[in-house]
Amino acid sequence: MRLAIEHVTRYRFSTPVPHGLQRLRLTPKVSAGQRVHHWSITCEGADRQVEYDDHNNNHVTLVAIAPDAREVTLRCKGMVDTADNAGIIGEHGGFLPLWHFLRPTALTRPGPKIRALVATATAAASGGNGTTLSTLHHLTDAVRAAVAYAPGHTASDTNVEAVLAGKIGVCQDHAHVFIAAARAMDVPARYVSGYLMMEDRTVQDAGHAWAEAYVQGLGWVGFDIPNEVCPDERYVRVATGADTREAAPVTGIHYGGAEETLNVELAVTSQRMEQ
Repeated sequence: MRLAIEHVTRYRFSTPVPHGLQRLRLTPKVSAGQRVHHWSITCEGADRQVEYDDHNNNHVTLVAIAPDAREVTLRCKGMVDTADNAGIIGEHGGFLPLWHFLRPTALTRPGPKIRALVATATAAASGGNGTTLSTLHHLTDAVRAAVAYAPGHTASDTNVEAVLAGKIGVCQDHAHVFIAAARAMDVPARYVSGYLMMEDRTVQDAGHAWAEAYVQGLGWVGFDIPNEVCPDERYVRVATGADTREAAPVTGIHYGGAEETLNVELAVTSQRMEQ
């Protein structure tokens, strides 16, 4: 499938910003089942400084906010060819060892609620004797049952124990809970940010997030908890990391006391591929 993507991120500041930097992880990866046909990033109110691949093998564009800017607009546009590999990305690569994805982060540190979720998943997987892949699918079911999907109840810094206590969250929260539980089972797991072509609409107000776990014999396998699937040809992988802080589309700092507001416009559509 060929997916056409148009993604606009607009920051508005309450007062002029004397100086600021933004780190953009907005370039889709080249990986199993995914090839970038073409992709461009343009900036208004900011200037490109440098591009590099980070420790998670994400392509990063560093931009400097123009002095005294009141608004920054980031426009991404391109086409990505995808295939349905049943969520399988394949063997581990890049700059980090697998054990890096076993370590808890501030957002994924397990507590009693994560351990209870692990017990539920392992018990459901053939009484605790199921395969790793089977247990991970049961973990997907357990996370979805424990955390209802609804926006507006969690923040970017809400940790997994708080998510489970509140019993409500969004795709970021589902991914973090899954990741924390998988690591508690000694399964390497990581966070993925990207795009999803929706069946019921073209225009979206945000990108998507899901999790990947490493399964011996298969490599990395994706799990989208709220949509109850392993990612297929409708998904575009953009950035990966230990949690959302390493894979967020845009992170940055600015000096001065300006407050910022964020607006996102996103459209993902399928295109005919020429034979």
